[in-house]
Amino acid sequence: MNPPNPQTSSKSNDLTAKQRMAIPRQAMPQRDPAERAEDFNEVNLGFQEQLAVLEAKRCLQCKGRPCVAGCPVGVKIPEFLDLVARGRFAEAAEMVYADNDLPAMTGRVCPQEIQCEVRCIRGKNDKPVAVGHLERFVADWTMAHKQGQTAQAAPPPPSGLKVAVVGSGPAGLTAAGQLARMGHKVTIFEAFHRPGGVLVYGIPEFRLPKKIVDAEVDRLRRMGVEIRCNVIIGRTYSLKQLLEAEGYSAVFVAVGAGLPQFMRVPGENLKGVYSANEYLTRVNLMTAYRFPDSDTPVQIGQSVAVVGGGNTAMDAVRTAKRLGAKRATIVYRRSEAEMPARIEEIHHAKEEGIEFDFLVAPVRVLGDEKGWVRAMECVRMELTNPGEDGRRGVKPVEGSHFELPCDEIIVAIGAGANPLLTKSTEGLALNKWGYITIDPDGMTNISGVFAGGDIVRGSATVILAMGDGKRAAATIDAWLKAHKSPRTA
Repeated sequence: MNPPNPQTSSKSNDLTAKQRMAIPRQAMPQRDPAERAEDFNEVNLGFQEQLAVLEAKRCLQCKGRPCVAGCPVGVKIPEFLDLVARGRFAEAAEMVYADNDLPAMTGRVCPQEIQCEVRCIRGKNDKPVAVGHLERFVADWTMAHKQGQTAQAAPPPPSGLKVAVVGSGPAGLTAAGQLARMGHKVTIFEAFHRPGGVLVYGIPEFRLPKKIVDAEVDRLRRMGVEIRCNVIIGRTYSLKQLLEAEGYSAVFVAVGAGLPQFMRVPGENLKGVYSANEYLTRVNLMTAYRFPDSDTPVQIGQSVAVVGGGNTAMDAVRTAKRLGAKRATIVYRRSEAEMPARIEEIHHAKEEGIEFDFLVAPVRVLGDEKGWVRAMECVRMELTNPGEDGRRGVKPVEGSHFELPCDEIIVAIGAGANPLLTKSTEGLALNKWGYITIDPDGMTNISGVFAGGDIVRGSATVILAMGDGKRAAATIDAWLKAHKSPRTA
């Protein structure tokens, strides 16, 4: 049978399961690969209303709601999809924003395919409902029709208590929004000159436009959240000063994991070797792609090798292509099946002409007489049997060394805990990797100091950090009610 035509009446979602099953998954409109690989404009164009309604109708509204269990922030997915299917977009947005403070961002960068969508009943024999695309749709629709605002319930009476949030990445922004809804006065302290954390320095414009981040941040400001940039906790203030001299009743530490990891091979200190952290920060936050109109330069490699297989590696190699690299290559020591990057990002990279060298590991960086990179010596790898964690290991293939010519290398193999705040806080308990340890309520061993996101769990996804921020806000609120009052704060 033919799929039903989308309607926008309140009865438009009254379809049988058979009718819903007949609707195919709607493809995300996107720009032509050859065109988009030469600029930093967004790749995906987003659903128009008709496509959004049709895709939302595919939801079977199953009673078990497994998709919700797969969402780290607990968005009421079936309910908001039903509202989209009925054309009630403003109500759908209000429902999403009640649980997710940053849906325009998560709708673009959240790995729904391994979280909510992987649990979708339709995915067992068909393609799952495009939850992420629809989340993006309702957020974008709201920004277009209400200047980034959603109708909010009347705020609770002010608690009279102040909470400091250290870091304005996804965990910090989420915690701040939730705490503001609870009536607390929230101040975010951000070390960089603009808020957003990894959302602005780590994710390229073609995946997450800065105007989207700015719009979501402005919405938090309208909720009463104060944001103070160029303030380094651990230098400008200590955690102790925030709690004692500055009068904050609690602190939530969400500084992320921004200490780059390197390959530890000979020659990686040669000129032309970047960490992905520095490379993407220069291009994304400091607009190096506009040099010399921008003050921050970045090397424009002609043959660029990016070492790693995650989303950061995909961002770096696609950025290098847009900056003018004639050859941009991913070098990954496992096979494509083991790559942790999102399937969509790998697909987009291939469309844009990115090359992939799988089962290859660097062993040495080679330079010219002036100290610049000229090649990377590599060795072929082979997969071994899965270990206890279920992941296959790798081992070198004897006699398989070769040189990969390149004039720029970007290392994207992970990041660790930046010690600036942790080492400046006397007595703060850390694990053996330098990450902050917390109790089941999210509190550190220092009373009133909570932590979450990558500084606790290590490098992870935006949505997992947001889940940490949301849970932390609830436990901070409960702790404040039990231990503090406006008179003693």
